[in-house]
Amino acid sequence: MTTQVAKKLAIALFMALMAGGLIACDDQGPAEEAGENIDNAVEDAGESMEELGEDMEDAAEN
Repeated sequence: MTTQVAKKLAIALFMALMAGGLIACDDQGPAEEAGENIDNAVEDAGESMEELGEDMEDAAEN
C-alpha cells in the first residue's frame, strides 16, 4: 500500500468517525441534558460575576 493511499484511507476513516460522533450526539439522555444545564448555569454565573466586576471598577473610577 502506498503512503498516499494510506493517507486517503486514514482521512476517510477519521471523517467517518467524526460523522458518527456527531450523529450520536443528537440523542441526549437525561445525564447529558443535566450536564449541559450545569454548564450553562456556570457560564451564566461567570458572566454575571464579570459584569459585577466591571460595575465595581466603574464605580471605583467615579
